[in-house]
Amino acid sequence: MIRYIILSAFTLLFLVSCGNKKKSDNDIYIADATGAINNVSVVIENDLWAGSVGEAIKSVLTKPIYGLPQDEPTFTISQIPPAVFSGFVTKNRTVLKIETGKDAGLKVLEDVYAKPQKVIVVSGKTKQEIIDLILENEVKIVDVFHNMELAERARQMAKSPHSYKSIEEKLGLTLEFSSIYRIAKEADNFFWIRKDITTGTTNLLLYELPYDAIKQTDSVVNQIIAIRDSIGKQYIEGPVEGSYLATEDAYTPFHGETILDNKPTLETKGIWDVKNAFMGGPFINYAIEDKVNNRWVVIEGFAFAPSVEKRNYVLELESIIKSVKIKR
Repeated sequence: MIRYIILSAFTLLFLVSCGNKKKSDNDIYIADATGAINNVSVVIENDLWAGSVGEAIKSVLTKPIYGLPQDEPTFTISQIPPAVFSGFVTKNRTVLKIETGKDAGLKVLEDVYAKPQKVIVVSGKTKQEIIDLILENEVKIVDVFHNMELAERARQMAKSPHSYKSIEEKLGLTLEFSSIYRIAKEADNFFWIRKDITTGTTNLLLYELPYDAIKQTDSVVNQIIAIRDSIGKQYIEGPVEGSYLATEDAYTPFHGETILDNKPTLETKGIWDVKNAFMGGPFINYAIEDKVNNRWVVIEGFAFAPSVEKRNYVLELESIIKSVKIKR
């Protein structure tokens, strides 16, 4: 009987410990973070939320995402008064907390109430101080929360990783995505990878180009669009004869520069369509400058999801692309 009681107590202790994570070496445990993807909890008094401070927060966190066919907010936000910010509601992965009556400042805190979690605290003695800090740090605030959601989506997909070997063998790189994706087409050094979703598909294109295929001039975005259209015409046929994946001419693509796998990368976002057919959606295209191997590695994600929001699908594709590791 005593042995049974001891065993039961040990089992209960083990289960409780597994449900939480150690925060420090002082035997303090912290709960797992929760929450839907791209949902930010905003802890702020009701009167501030209804006024100019709330408007400033909304202008930053709910700004429409560039590159989607319809307006969708960067984040979905939930306002929580400080008086009720306790217990389960503190466990969201991303929290923006507004504190009044304190010196002006912005702090990014990690794993305060749960793990993994990012808490941004904006404080000020006046409403204008708080508004100024929010607007001045718009890019930082969005990046902190966006990177947290990218990491969360990657963590979720890592639970069931794919086992495709030919990508690394042929292109000399690895990508982290879940086994629900399948290789729809493989030809030479080109891969079309896709996943079925309720209303359509999410897709990845992987291929390499000679180093002289892209010249970094003022027309680089036009070069990238011409390349992706030629790849679409060669490999991605549409539903009717003569149709193929291309770029929507009426929508000006976003173009910028970033770093992937510690390599300079050209980033292009826009709208794709299918020539001679009524299909379209968002795409994100990354051309990675791989000087060591005298080539460009191109990884593109595009989503086909008519009549539904596409923000979270694009986030998943971005998360996959940003996991790239060039091996050779």
